[in-house]
Amino acid sequence: MASTPFAIANKTREYWPAARHDAPPNTSGLSLTIRGLGKSFGPREVLKSLNLHIPAGQFVAIVGKSGCGKSTLLRMLVGLDRSTSGEFWYGASPGQGLDKSAVRVMFQEPRLLPWARVLANVEVGLGRGRKETGARERALATLAEVGLEERRGDWPGTLSGGQKQRVALARALVSHPRVLAFDEPLGALDALTRISMQRLLERVWREQGFTALLVTHDVAEAITLADRVLIIEEGVIKLDLRIDLPRPRQRGTAEIAALEGKILDELLGETRAGENS
Repeated sequence: MASTPFAIANKTREYWPAARHDAPPNTSGLSLTIRGLGKSFGPREVLKSLNLHIPAGQFVAIVGKSGCGKSTLLRMLVGLDRSTSGEFWYGASPGQGLDKSAVRVMFQEPRLLPWARVLANVEVGLGRGRKETGARERALATLAEVGLEERRGDWPGTLSGGQKQRVALARALVSHPRVLAFDEPLGALDALTRISMQRLLERVWREQGFTALLVTHDVAEAITLADRVLIIEEGVIKLDLRIDLPRPRQRGTAEIAALEGKILDELLGETRAGENS
């Protein structure tokens, strides 16, 4: 049964969350509800009373110009920052505290421990579970899932940028999170490595069924990976766009180009209007 949407007011327009689409089978993810969420830094209001519902297992991409508040929103949702107003919760019950063991985040920088070997870096993601029986086998299995089992004994300094991000992904996945947040995790990679990592992210999302929240500047990446793209502008959700395309998606198709154009028009509309005046 579809969740009840919340109206999102933006100046003179209203947006309603897109319907859930193409969530992984056997979803283990948590739904996310945001109600009146705001964030200010002194007198500067970065996010303005956001309202949103994300069904369990959905892959949502958040895009916007630099400084629009998308990374600030992600940091609040994973417990790294506090909101100024409003609330959010995972699951069906309002007022539930954030279970950090169910939520993991992957950053643009791999943030690997240089003094620990690859396998030990993955085991960090288990937290206190590192001492449990079978923890090492679980870490090895996760390394194999990202294609790096043979590098388990190597030092992080010997890995390429893409390989380091694969280790970071394994570290995030090893605890089987129900929500996985990505803050520009592929931004520093070369084009071919980035495409390879996008395919890996989609595969593990479909296999594990977590709810995915991706912040990215790459509009094509958002369309390729997400069921739904949110545009944040001036602290509000300007557009909530459903991506109703079958998977796997291939860049360069007419459908993706049309959606990319629509999103870019929203992001650059004011600039284009100024250029045409």
